[in-house]
Amino acid sequence: MSTAPPAGPVPDPAPELFTWEFATDPYPAYAWLREHSPVHRTRLPSGVEAWLVTRYADARQALADQRLSKNPVHHAESAHAKGKTGIPGERSADLMTHLLNIDPPDHTRLRRLVSKAFTPRTVAEFAPRVQELTDRLIDGFQEKGSADLIHEFAFPLPIYAICDLLGVPREDQDDFRDWAGMMIRHGGGPRGGVARSVKKIRAYLVELIHRKREDLGDDLISNLIRASDHGEHLTENEAAAMAFIILFAGFETTINLIGNGTYALLRNPVQRARLQEALAAGDRELLATGVEELLRYDGPVELATWRYATQELTLGGQRIESGDPVLVVLAAADRDPERFQDPDNLDLGRRDNQHLGYGHGIHYCLGAPLARLEAQTALATLLTRCPDLRLAAEPDDLRWRGGLIMRGLRTLPVEFGDGPERTGTDASSAL
Repeated sequence: MSTAPPAGPVPDPAPELFTWEFATDPYPAYAWLREHSPVHRTRLPSGVEAWLVTRYADARQALADQRLSKNPVHHAESAHAKGKTGIPGERSADLMTHLLNIDPPDHTRLRRLVSKAFTPRTVAEFAPRVQELTDRLIDGFQEKGSADLIHEFAFPLPIYAICDLLGVPREDQDDFRDWAGMMIRHGGGPRGGVARSVKKIRAYLVELIHRKREDLGDDLISNLIRASDHGEHLTENEAAAMAFIILFAGFETTINLIGNGTYALLRNPVQRARLQEALAAGDRELLATGVEELLRYDGPVELATWRYATQELTLGGQRIESGDPVLVVLAAADRDPERFQDPDNLDLGRRDNQHLGYGHGIHYCLGAPLARLEAQTALATLLTRCPDLRLAAEPDDLRWRGGLIMRGLRTLPVEFGDGPERTGTDASSAL
């Protein structure tokens, strides 16, 4: 546990949180919190009172603390039932029984059922499909010499990849892309578009589960059905919820990883040139360490998903009451100077990099191997095929999406000259 904050009142001026200015660059505010109020009680935009954990040592402890439950039933104010915590629409769509909302033993049982889809061997077998999708997307914009890398590249890549993983037929995947687009655009208000999309996805998944029972394939939904039929006691609601959370948790995190990562490289030309030189030389090591550093430096998940104290406990010198919501600020912890040397500097070759970008403990991100594959493939191919990639907007003109958990750009306009003709081996050889 980290050192307790200084006794006495918190010094002014305290940073203003959750404004548009904060969304653009939250790191100065997080630095202030780490120093002056590392476990900080605040009122969220939804009105919910919650604790923000900002130091690395406290964050790592909280992520693995069994006294902090993922199940919203432990929230004293029952804000989840009012749609103020968790994923909008998941309760009304009967999608609550997924890995982000449950504890052992149910968490252990359900995680085991899907873990085989994300083993290193399984993910490696998926690599050619990810490369094919990546090349196809770049083919779509390379000739015109410009693109919005969020909507034309970082967004569709994980959507189509996860649809393939789940077993969504190709003819239905554009519908999934439309629903997912509603989720990240927040159409009809900050939460309304998400809730509507959740209901559409839930209805489709239930129908798809029924179809697949008649024609099982080699995909994740078929494997969930097989597990249920072999005595694993997986209900239809659990199967739909598991498929939903793999989609929801997987696509937006990867969008932001690719988008934030590309933006960080464009803002750090020395590091970007270093990576391009390594790729040209077939150096796969810097690509791997580079993606880990991009996760640490400006990762896709700003705050870990909700936790609730099941009993009174002390964290970072603060007393947390039973029922209090706790949000671990991964973005703050991963720039803690007590843990990382020169944390505000991007160093693609950083060795000692036990970042928390994918969490820690039993809720460590199940899809991390797939996200790493997608990010490495996307960045290697993009920098190889568009070597003179450059930002086509002033950084101050870019806008970040509002929201509590995720961190990502709304758009990322870029320009580039004529890149090398694709041979099908340049980028993939770096993977």
